Amino acid sequence: MVRSVFIFVATIGPVLAQTPPAPAPTKDVGPEMRGDIQMARKMYREAIDSYKESPESPVILNKIGIGYHQMLQFDAAKKYYDRALKQNPQYSEAINNIGTIAYAKKNYRKAISQYKKALKYNPDSASIYSNLGTAYFARKSYDDAMKAYEKAISLDPEVFEHNSTSGVLLQERTVEERAKFHFYQARLYAKNGMPDRALLCLRKALEEGLKEDHDKIRDTPEFVKIREMDEFKEILSAQQRAL
Repeated sequence: MVRSVFIFVATIGPVLAQTPPAPAPTKDVGPEMRGDIQMARKMYREAIDSYKESPESPVILNKIGIGYHQMLQFDAAKKYYDRALKQNPQYSEAINNIGTIAYAKKNYRKAISQYKKALKYNPDSASIYSNLGTAYFARKSYDDAMKAYEKAISLDPEVFEHNSTSGVLLQERTVEERAKFHFYQARLYAKNGMPDRALLCLRKALEEGLKEDHDKIRDTPEFVKIREMDEFKEILSAQQRAL
């Protein structure tokens, strides 16, 4: 399957996390900023060329890797991530990005290992915890996935909403079981007092064909505070009518 750069199986793949909007171009920008602007515009080849004009550093090497990564040239991407780590073995962003390559190749065990390693050096990264949760989810280790996602959302309540296209850290949003993933997201948001997002994810889960009956969904412990809401009842009622 061809991945774009959330592949749920319908593509919604890795994004660059926790980065500000791309700056507007100016006449005198340096090569790194020019590369950042080109990355934001998805001009990945041009961005790589711009970064290569910059003085070499772990950050620049990592950004070059991301450019190749976004074009799905994983071998070239890893080469530059490795070079970044050679200069700075504790560079958590590059370690994380190597994990996303392992994830793309469905080597989830290795991806988990890389994400855990990255967290040793950057324990407050919501995006890396999100990636760890997604890797656990892919291995059907749902309890471990929920724990990682809970940690991610405790560090950054907006962690699943990032959609930046420039920066230094890739956030994986690629899962195959879309309905189950949305259901777990709904539980997570409900537990953390975000009813609107919980209801949205629950609706998505059902639209994707979630195979849970009405009573089981209603009795899900995390939904205690939202199951008397009119929209919650309407969502379940709509599911019953569809069945």
